[in-house]
Amino acid sequence: MGTALAWLVAENARRSMAERLLPAVLLLKAVAVTLKGFPELNGFCRGGIFHAADSVHVGVAISLRQGGLIAPALLDADTKPLTQMMLELADLVRRCRAGSLRSSEMSEPTVTVTNLGDEGATEVFGVIYPPQVALVGFGRIMEQPWAENGGLKVVPAVTASLSADHRVSDGHRGARFLIELRETLQHPEELSR
Repeated sequence: MGTALAWLVAENARRSMAERLLPAVLLLKAVAVTLKGFPELNGFCRGGIFHAADSVHVGVAISLRQGGLIAPALLDADTKPLTQMMLELADLVRRCRAGSLRSSEMSEPTVTVTNLGDEGATEVFGVIYPPQVALVGFGRIMEQPWAENGGLKVVPAVTASLSADHRVSDGHRGARFLIELRETLQHPEELSR
């Protein structure tokens, strides 16, 4: 996450306080963009038949103040600029906690992303919300020792996990998705569009 966070710090330095981006929005966009190359992880399995989605509607797991969890969708998350996604995410959280979501936001998620980093969890192994076929989980971004080129350094890192329905995918494709997600996060400037 070193490259992504360094880019985020520089990007936020150019923005007003009200326009700053959170790391969560960068992770959401990275998942959405990466899913375009893995259509078997973005869609629904109904009656034992998989239906790939044409768009990426990321369900965002949001904890409710009174307890419980809900995962409304950020629609077309792969095509929106980060600024728009940040505004929509803030609005979605506010309306979710106020109980004023639209039916499309609840019925259209094609994949869910959960991020328990703010809660202090270092890893998340989520449960798929049927009829969706995948869930991506992120733990807390934290400094970790990292061996590279024969040396050791400390870098910010996050553990990403994937829960996937084996009726439509397999562990090899899941691993490829996570590798591609990591690569996508190494080029955060490309996610800003």
